[in-house]
Amino acid sequence: MPTKAKRARDTNFSQLWIPMEVRKLSFNLTGSNDDVEATDALAREGNDEDQMSRGSLAMAFYGVASAMFFVYIGAAMAMAYGTVNAIIGIVLTIIAYGLINAVLSKYAINNRTTVAQFSRTILGTAGSTIATIIFALVAIYYAVFEGSIIAYAFQTAFGGEMWLWSLIVVIYSTPLIIGGVRRFLDKINGWLMPIYFFGLIAAVIWASVLYPENAGTWMDHAVDAVPFASGGPGWLATFAGYMGVWIMMMFTMDYAALGKRKDMKFHQHVTFGWVFYVLAYGFAAFVGIFLTFTIPGMDVSETGVAGGIVNMMGILGLIVVFVSQTRINTANYYLGAANLRAFGERLRINLPNIVWVLISSLIIYLLMLLPIVQYILLALAWQGVLVTAWVAIALTHILMSRGQNQEHAAIDDKHYRPFNSNGLIAWIVGTVIGLVFLQFGNISPDLAGIGATWGPILTVVAAAVVYAILWKANPTSRTGLIKVVGE
Repeated sequence: MPTKAKRARDTNFSQLWIPMEVRKLSFNLTGSNDDVEATDALAREGNDEDQMSRGSLAMAFYGVASAMFFVYIGAAMAMAYGTVNAIIGIVLTIIAYGLINAVLSKYAINNRTTVAQFSRTILGTAGSTIATIIFALVAIYYAVFEGSIIAYAFQTAFGGEMWLWSLIVVIYSTPLIIGGVRRFLDKINGWLMPIYFFGLIAAVIWASVLYPENAGTWMDHAVDAVPFASGGPGWLATFAGYMGVWIMMMFTMDYAALGKRKDMKFHQHVTFGWVFYVLAYGFAAFVGIFLTFTIPGMDVSETGVAGGIVNMMGILGLIVVFVSQTRINTANYYLGAANLRAFGERLRINLPNIVWVLISSLIIYLLMLLPIVQYILLALAWQGVLVTAWVAIALTHILMSRGQNQEHAAIDDKHYRPFNSNGLIAWIVGTVIGLVFLQFGNISPDLAGIGATWGPILTVVAAAVVYAILWKANPTSRTGLIKVVGE
């Protein structure tokens, strides 16, 4: 058995170990890419018992499933396009997410590759820096939203000032990720998951008892057919709406990098695959749709759903909201701090883990105080285009390489070019198309539906097609890894 040494760069805040001979090769590479393949092979054959067990990793990631946003978005889609159209779109979404994340999680588990590290391959180190800060900001923005829901729920139940409840939320959330993802996230999410799951079931039963005259109407909601010229049909608009949450693919890669190879099939189907999305999107959407059309006067918004549950169930409703948002925020805080650290290290700013956690939490709190929610929504829309294009390129790269020439996370940044033209060109083309479609609603309200539906779809198609063409036309830029690696 080879001796073990600590890995120098740890963007996951966890103690990852690699064999000593792999460490020597990865930090002192000479010769051709054949040496890199040898390094990758040794790394993948090395012992990975230091990685998280499948149950612990599943519980850590399943914290993401409890976002109140998932309850809200299902209700919003049903309200906009009718319940039947929303259900069809959600089913298609679950299938698509399951297939895409099976591919991404397999690659990440095989190579311990996070978003920051994989971006070196498709974009180069400079492009990786951009992708990393985008990921960090999106995670921080989601932490602001989900944290604000908890603060709003506390204010609804007890009164008081939002700044105080926001401070309390940040203070209790921050320690949950200090010490590493392995130590806390799996345990706390394992403890809270039954409360979240059965709490939402209780909310459905509670609403049925209180408002029996409305309990059977949720499937009946329908709207006039949305024409193609307005972004229809409704099921396609629903599918495109869920494409705005493709940040989940990035979540998958960063968490899957902590998994064991022997658990790959389990993680592909259960932890990151269709089973997860049946719960995260299917179950949550059912609850959101049912409560929206059963509770009289319930506002279809994230805070509206949370407020409706608290007003209906009292302290029990507050507990359900508290648990759901605490679970999702363990992921948001962790990924925000981890990728903020990765971004800082790209700029040669090396600080202890605890400092990055505190910086991230301070940013979250300040954003919760400022009246900039509408601007954050705009930023998320723009960054959503960047994320969607990135996912399309990542998926195309993995599929076209057919499992060959995979690059292990053990390879140091210095062995990558600053820019990889293939990936950057495809990213820019896909992003520009997506951003243009985002402006359709500003050009004319009648075009807003087309922009919302076809913007994300054409972003993916354009980024994937351009990358595939460049893959064939410019094979020397299929990776940011330097062709001949030397000191």
